Amino acid sequence: MDWGIRNRLSRILNPQDGKGVMLAVDHGYFLGPTEKLENPRKTIKPLLKYAESLMLTRGILRRCVDPDSDIPIVLRVSGGTSILGEDLSNETITTSVEEAIKLNASCLALSIFVGSKYEHQTLSNLSKLVDQGENYGIPVLAVTAVGKEMARDARYLALSCRIAGELGAHLVKTYYCENFENVVEGCPVPVIIAGGKKLPEKEALNLTFNAIKDGASGVDMGRNIWQSNYPVEMIQAVRAIVHDKLTVEESMNSFFLNKNIRSNELETLKTT
Repeated sequence: MDWGIRNRLSRILNPQDGKGVMLAVDHGYFLGPTEKLENPRKTIKPLLKYAESLMLTRGILRRCVDPDSDIPIVLRVSGGTSILGEDLSNETITTSVEEAIKLNASCLALSIFVGSKYEHQTLSNLSKLVDQGENYGIPVLAVTAVGKEMARDARYLALSCRIAGELGAHLVKTYYCENFENVVEGCPVPVIIAGGKKLPEKEALNLTFNAIKDGASGVDMGRNIWQSNYPVEMIQAVRAIVHDKLTVEESMNSFFLNKNIRSNELETLKTT
């Protein structure tokens, strides 16, 4: 593997344990002003200290992240559809590699939609992006997007992740599922999990713990952090599970109770 690619990957996955905590704030590229991400700068700023990389579009990067920030950027480069469109899988590459270089991106990210109407198009997008990234030493993260009618089971996710790896993706982002260890085992590159829709805090931390236990190389979590009423505590708890091998109970006690959250509130977080 090219030195530049390995160097950039080492900024996203800690070389000491091979794990990483990515903060996803790219939702607006098809959802618009998502709840609690209406003002991206306000949402992102208090979390930058704790995120190890940041996944977002060029527009939000330019206007909502200060240029003196040294956080590694995972740049969303696919899009072209919205939640109002007929088919979210009809994506194209929206940002050039040259533009990504200007923005000092550490990784390029795009979605693939295996089993969708536009499967071939999105897989071709991935192949082309890998070729372009290799020319400049920039790794590619493939996001195994899931349509409304696609099952999030191990058989489907293993298929999607394996295809992404076969086409040259350097990282794959997918969903956690039952028998997740089979998804990881069948994929030749590191797999990180998506947080998905907002869950109660304890459920989101359980998701993180189980994914790491079953072989995930980290998380790319968004709504389960910044839609929480305690986003800073939440990202710290996630990071402690990923890197420090804390249990869910230990992480909640360490980062919620120590931040002067009242005991009755903590118990509510644990049980809801």
